[in-house]
This record gives sequence, structure tokens and C-alpha cells, in this order.
Amino acid sequence: MTKKLIFFDIDGTLLDQDKNLPRSTEQAIKLLKEKGHEIAIATGRSPFMFKELRKQLEIDTYVSINGQYVVVKDKAIYKNPLPIDALKTLTDVATLNEHPVVYMGTENMKTNVEYHPHIEESISGSLKLDHPMYEPDYFEKQEIYQSLLFCTKKEETPYIDRFKQFKFVRWHPLSTDVLPAGTSKAKGIELMINQLGYAPDQVYAFGDELNDIEMLQFVENSVAMGNAPDIVKKAAKHVTKHVEEDGIAYGLEALGLLK
Repeated sequence: MTKKLIFFDIDGTLLDQDKNLPRSTEQAIKLLKEKGHEIAIATGRSPFMFKELRKQLEIDTYVSINGQYVVVKDKAIYKNPLPIDALKTLTDVATLNEHPVVYMGTENMKTNVEYHPHIEESISGSLKLDHPMYEPDYFEKQEIYQSLLFCTKKEETPYIDRFKQFKFVRWHPLSTDVLPAGTSKAKGIELMINQLGYAPDQVYAFGDELNDIEMLQFVENSVAMGNAPDIVKKAAKHVTKHVEEDGIAYGLEALGLLK
């Protein structure tokens, strides 16, 4: 079989709703690697947020922070930080609206408020991560590749209208990702494909959420998880089972990649 490049999202794709890696998924990825395929992660998470998963699956190639930080064989090949002046203005507006902001770098993330229940519910509750530490000037000290704005979908509209430098992608009822305009996981994947020299028909991708739509539309062999919203399923070429029903192993088997 010709060597393939296979991308996996993390939350809701590799990891189930409790942030556990199903045994069937771990075994399937091990088998893919044994067959010589290249395995990569494509996630909205920052590298520091999935170190243990990379170690467990022995993966050193990934598109992280929704395409803003791309790594091949543990070497960064692309970096696209947020414009600091626009981020400062966004923070000022969000502060007036009492909407917290989290700043995400490659090694950590910090917040401009000491504590907020919306941050606790989304980051701690959904992602199973600790509430970020308070450091309001964190974005002035290092490159920030993504910000998290904590507001409802209705409250998000004025930000979209005002800040054309940014792209807003909702990942939680109480929070939306803030990214450089015109970017996505698909852009990072395209850079990696060109770097590694794969033909389009040799590339696969699995995903389940709104930030996966461009990726699933771009990659020739795309698979949406059974737990994905309908809009995400429509963007993919194939749909597999729910992540908690061995969706990764089932999808790979259906595509003939485990034979």
C-alpha cells in the first residue's frame, strides 16, 4: 500500500467526551504506523495541551492552534501569531463588556481575569484543564497564536463586525476562538503536505467540530465523526461512527487503511 498522510483532530475525534483515548483508537494508530503511514494531529489545542498524547501515540508532526503553529518531526515550519495591536484593542473592548479573554502561546495560556465561571465551565469543564493563571499582560511578553473570547454567540456579533483582522470560530456556548483572519487547519495542512510531498489522494483527515470544516473540505479523503454536527458531516466525504463507538477504528477499516 502507498504511504498515506493521516490527520486526526483531538477532542471528539481521538479523545472521547471524557477526554480518554479509546483502546481501539490507540491500537488502530499503532497499526497504521507499523504499516508505514505518516500520522499527524490537526487540532485547535496548543502544543503544551497535548504533550502526553503525542508521547503516548509517538507522534511528532502536527498542525496546532487551528493552523497557526505547524510542526514536522518536532521542528516548527510555520508560525502565524495574532497582531498584538489588534489583540490589545480587542481586550480593551472585551474588558468594557465584562467578557474575559485568554491568551494562548505554544507553552502556556493565561487570562486577563483572576477567575470567571465561564472560563471554568468551558476550559475546566469541557477540556478538563485547569483554570488559566491570571497574567493580563501575557500577550505583550510573547507571541500569541490564538485567543479565547468568553461570550455568547449573540454577544459575539459586534466583535465579528468590528475586528476584521480576526476570524471567530465558536467551540463552546460560552467561548469562541479568535484567530488571524483567513486562516484555518486547512492552511496548516496544505503547508505540511507541500513540505512532505504527498499527493492529494494520499492524504486523509478525521474531525468532528466547526473548526474542522475547512480541513474536511480541503482534504481529498475526509471523514467526519458520528458525533459531529450535521454541518460538519456535510463538509466531509465520509462519516464514521461516534468516537465512543470505536469511530476511528471503524472509519479506518472502512477506508481500507488497516488491511
